[in-house]
Amino acid sequence: MLSALGSLAAALWAGFHLRSLLLGAVAFLFIADFLKRRRPKNYPPGPPRLPFVGNFLQLGFKQPHLQLQQLVKKYGNLLSLEFGDFPVVIVTGLSLIKEVLVHQEQNFMNRPMTPIREYTFKKDGLIMSSGQTWKEQRRFALSTLRNFGLGKKTLEERIQEEAYHLTEAIEEEKGQAFDPHFKINNAVSNIICSITFGERFEYQDSQFQELLKLLDEVTYIEASMQCQLYSLFPRIMKFLPGSHQTLFRNYEKLKLFVSRMIEEHKRDWNPAEPRDFIDAYLKEIEKNSGSASSSFHEKNLICSTLDLFFAGTETTSTTLRWALLYLAINPEIQEKVQAEIDREIGHSQQPSIADRERLPYTNAVIHEVQRMGNIIPLNVPREVVADTTVAGYYLPKGTMIITNLTALHRDPAEWATPDTFNPEHFLENGQFKKRESFLPFSAGKRVCLGEQLARSELFIFFTSLMQKFTFRPPNDEKLSLEFRMGITISPVKHRLCAIPRG
Repeated sequence: MLSALGSLAAALWAGFHLRSLLLGAVAFLFIADFLKRRRPKNYPPGPPRLPFVGNFLQLGFKQPHLQLQQLVKKYGNLLSLEFGDFPVVIVTGLSLIKEVLVHQEQNFMNRPMTPIREYTFKKDGLIMSSGQTWKEQRRFALSTLRNFGLGKKTLEERIQEEAYHLTEAIEEEKGQAFDPHFKINNAVSNIICSITFGERFEYQDSQFQELLKLLDEVTYIEASMQCQLYSLFPRIMKFLPGSHQTLFRNYEKLKLFVSRMIEEHKRDWNPAEPRDFIDAYLKEIEKNSGSASSSFHEKNLICSTLDLFFAGTETTSTTLRWALLYLAINPEIQEKVQAEIDREIGHSQQPSIADRERLPYTNAVIHEVQRMGNIIPLNVPREVVADTTVAGYYLPKGTMIITNLTALHRDPAEWATPDTFNPEHFLENGQFKKRESFLPFSAGKRVCLGEQLARSELFIFFTSLMQKFTFRPPNDEKLSLEFRMGITISPVKHRLCAIPRG
């Protein structure tokens, strides 16, 4: 009897002891997390955070950029949040955005390295690299893009030729309802492909269509909950299934495509006569082969080419898809665009960059599509390079900076009808008017390096499509401006009818 009681007491004590240890360990972790994340003096205000995940759950996944605006209203134009281990400051308002991106840009030049990006790109490429690597890669990319046509007549002719192929492909639909997504993707992608790979791909090319679908999928799933959780808990998430594993597989397939292209280039490469970006980069690798500190190597070639491929395809094609959708929903605006095109360049003359000055209303519509489409709502993030002060607030080195383009492009102080599609925002006395508070390509030295190319593509593709077709909703289908959240904001799947114009 006594021995049985003794065993019971020992078991109870062991259980109590184990429970106490577990409770103590959890309490210690919570206290350690709290102490680790105490806000520094003069740090921007923000909402209370949860242990370990910070403010991660407060923004949701369906429309985080809109949820964020509620917090901005409450805490102000410099708002601090935390996503797991990442301290984040949201910058809102034109003056503060310019302070960060232009006036003090030397303190905000780097990109933050999240676990997702660390896994997929390391510190390579053009978009997310920092420091010397970024300077070398951007300088080389800009000079090479110029050499292969950026700002030259030859590139304009390529865009015009591709616009012709796109209108032919849409003509084949014979006015019936169709999904314009991948036709537009293919057309836009062919421009950057002609610069990077030296070739374009037919719209019936099943392998290239598969590649465009991979690109579309990574754009969408990188913003998914599992991918965000991977950035919070990479050591745990790497062992679990989910969309983050699909993302990694897709990126490997995209890298493999670029690697094969590089190998094909090597077979008949002539350093004296570079044909495209890959040829020029191979020459740069050879030139820097003796330098241990050079950032020119094959991994960076793959990542930089993939960055060009992604940025040169996704953003412009998504903007064009929004353009056709907005004009199908606003037929009176579409009629005005077509009347201006008919009056100034007619039905048969192919639109050119030189026509932009003669088409102020068409130009205004394109800009309004960019404002309302809001495809990169919170810009590409930056990281504080050294401890600095903005508007009296202290921002420590390593803080992630997000510039709130959504609020800027919908600011009632800047735009007469901020939530309505209104091309008059970019017109004054019938002439096109630039707006300082319009920053879809960002600003400063890290402004989008493809801005000039994107502007040319948007104008020629859009004007060519408006010249040849009237876009309408299919019978008995209602078009929606609902969006799909990803790295970019794109329209939900929809169909249009493209009615040929006489």
